[in-house]
Amino acid sequence: MKVVSLAAVGLGLFLAGTFPNAAPAAAGAGPIVVVPGAEHYGAAPRPFPKGVMIAVLSGDLTKAGAPYTMRIKLPGGARIPVHTHAGTENVTVISGTFLVGVGSTFDASKMTALSAGSYVSVPPHLAHYAMAKGPTVVDVSGLGPEETNFLK
Repeated sequence: MKVVSLAAVGLGLFLAGTFPNAAPAAAGAGPIVVVPGAEHYGAAPRPFPKGVMIAVLSGDLTKAGAPYTMRIKLPGGARIPVHTHAGTENVTVISGTFLVGVGSTFDASKMTALSAGSYVSVPPHLAHYAMAKGPTVVDVSGLGPEETNFLK
C-alpha cells in the first residue's frame, strides 16, 4: 500500500498561494465574504479525478492549527480514491449528492448518499472515499495543515 500526501504534490501551496481570498484574516479584521460565483477555482492536482475544481474560501491550509474552508466542485461520477487525513475533516454538501464510504477499499455498495444540506465529520486517520452522483459541490473545513494521504 502506497501513501501519497497531497503536500508532496504541492496542494497546500497550490491552494494557499494561488487564490486572493485564501489568506487568513488578520486579528480584528472584518468578515470574509464569498458570494456564489465569486470563488476562485483551480484544477485539483492528481490523484483527484479530472474535472475536480477547488477554491479556498478562507484560511491557510499550510499553517498548523489555522482554520480553513475550501469548496470542491465535482463532476458527476467523479470518484475520490481511498484516503486519510491527519486532522478531522468536516464536509457540508452544498448541492448535488455526495456519496461517502469508510474502509480501505472503494466499495460503491457500502456508500451513504448525502444530499444538499447534509454534513459529515470524519475523524483523523480514518480511511474513507467519496463519489459525486451528478454535479456536486461540497465545503470542506478543518484545521491546518491540510494533509490528505491517498492510499494506493
